Amino acid sequence: MARLAERISALAGRKCGIEAEADRLCDVFRIEWAHQPPLVEDALGKQMLALLIQLEAACTAADELAEAVEEVFPQHADAESLLSFPGLGIQLAARILAEIGDDRTRFADARSLKAYAGSSPITRASGKKSAITRRWVKNDRLNHAGYLWAFASLRASDGANAHYRRRRQIGDWHAATQRNLFNRMISQLYHCLQHRKLFDEHTAFPVELAAVA
Repeated sequence: MARLAERISALAGRKCGIEAEADRLCDVFRIEWAHQPPLVEDALGKQMLALLIQLEAACTAADELAEAVEEVFPQHADAESLLSFPGLGIQLAARILAEIGDDRTRFADARSLKAYAGSSPITRASGKKSAITRRWVKNDRLNHAGYLWAFASLRASDGANAHYRRRRQIGDWHAATQRNLFNRMISQLYHCLQHRKLFDEHTAFPVELAAVA
């Protein structure tokens, strides 16, 4: 049981205090009221071992896939442009490229790509009333990767960080600000991929960088 708890903790990415936590869990499971009849415990134990084997196989497959991406993605023609953006490493850049593809004619303009990613809002008007809402129909995988990208860019880019803080100061919620930052970034990405250029922070965030300076 201790080895099982240590293995689960290691797979979850936790390294500090694993032994102490494993001992604590063992003490919890040894309490009398936590026990089931022996046949039930034996069946549950076999079920847990079977699930653990599946988990280990899935983790191994994920590690092998990550290694393949690390080796192959830098060879792609668009890799240099993608990796020039703050907050994008090889794994996240590969996810974004996989979702948008490398066909330059797939999206007519940056607005089309932003709508596909779900980063641009929708304005609904009826009579004298209008409302701005987020998109529900979108590529969820690209949208999720975009939130991770926006969050990671806050520490990698002064312009992105200043843009985030400015939006928060005017009253935007955290999620809305991240979506707005992703919208800004993916628009720049469309331009860079179309013209085979690298990310330029002074072009992407001229006002924000001027304010920081």
